[in-house]
Amino acid sequence: MEKILNKIKEYNTIIIHGHQRPDGDCYGSQFGLQDIIKETYPEKKVYVVGEKCDYVAFLGEMDEISDDVYKNALVIAVDTATLERISDKRYNLGAFFIKIDHHIAVDNYGDYAYVDSNAPACAEIITKFYMTFKKELKLSIKGAKALYTGMVTDTGRFRFDSVTSKTFIAAAELLDNGVNIEEIDKKLSIETVRTLKLKGNILLNFECSNNGFVYYKMTRDIINKYEVTDEEAAANVSTLGNIEGCPVWALIIEYPNEIRIRLRSNGPDVDKLANKYQGGGHAKASGAKLNDWSQLEEFIADADFLVKNYKENN
Repeated sequence: MEKILNKIKEYNTIIIHGHQRPDGDCYGSQFGLQDIIKETYPEKKVYVVGEKCDYVAFLGEMDEISDDVYKNALVIAVDTATLERISDKRYNLGAFFIKIDHHIAVDNYGDYAYVDSNAPACAEIITKFYMTFKKELKLSIKGAKALYTGMVTDTGRFRFDSVTSKTFIAAAELLDNGVNIEEIDKKLSIETVRTLKLKGNILLNFECSNNGFVYYKMTRDIINKYEVTDEEAAANVSTLGNIEGCPVWALIIEYPNEIRIRLRSNGPDVDKLANKYQGGGHAKASGAKLNDWSQLEEFIADADFLVKNYKENN
């Protein structure tokens, strides 16, 4: 962390990247880190780039910058396990590249890399960075709100087993900086009529394998029928959680150019299964990809076998 701080001090232009299809933790980490740097070093130019996330758009807007801004710039990628997933491929145009992440290390990219796979959210790592150098660094209410949002979304509102006392200590630090819990909870809890109807379709039409792997195929036809965005569709991954006897579940989503799997578990580790299908992530929350729909049957069989083994040994 001290080496990262020294690099931040060294560069006058800093560009912060996130991952494709960003979530609350990605946005929270990007805008939280930006706030720390801008509040501490107001003379520096700090940009946040990448794709838009409507769900947490209240945290800030992405910057649009030209290629020449990257010249002699420090580039930091947050919450992104692999180079392939970084949003905005210009990350390699900078002078120095840093990775800050909490996913299981698959792609060890960057000139510096700070990875803590025990942290339930990248925003917790950024908060820890602030707390470690608190005598020197500054954080505004805006940045604290971003970091808290990142933590609360990636921990399932502090319900996942990856949450530790360190998570709550970090959250307490952000509350002391002015975070309004009720305000953020209201923003994150709002649902449209369209998304509620889609959720109803998921609950009526999900499928379950012989041993208890639960899944739902979300085709383009379904996404178009309910007039939801891909982001709104993917947000339903928790809808099938907590079904008795079904410790592993997934949303299989058909995007315009690929089929992606959002894979979750409250029992067996699923990251190795995701690795087999061009993905990865956390032990209990991972992402994967299918080449086409014909591969789905194989994936279901592998997931079912994983659940079977888990139940036989627990």
